[in-house]
Amino acid sequence: MDATALDKALTALIAKKEALAKIDYNNPKYDDLEDELHDLEDDFQDKYGDYLEGVLQKVHDKFCSENDVLMPVAYLGNGVAVDADAHPGKNAKLLLVAGPPRIVLVVGKDKQEVVWTLA
Repeated sequence: MDATALDKALTALIAKKEALAKIDYNNPKYDDLEDELHDLEDDFQDKYGDYLEGVLQKVHDKFCSENDVLMPVAYLGNGVAVDADAHPGKNAKLLLVAGPPRIVLVVGKDKQEVVWTLA
């Protein structure tokens, strides 16, 4: 897997999601930005989806075995809420981030653990 290309694709998706989140639904640019985001997500899924779903399955098996794997783009931004096996009863989520591409398990407000990285 080309780490640089994946990182660029993740960075572009995250930037587009942030840009969309900063504007109101009534903004005339909203629909265009939303369409651009969906196109980026589709391209990302086509190019990296199978690979990242395999990675996410391994992460889920190891850290949150009771949760189903979602599409990789679901793990961007706010992440996906999971039931962390090692932290029962605590709020946890998995987050796919860039710089370098990695998956972070966030537990509560204070604990973050990188559970996968592509370097």
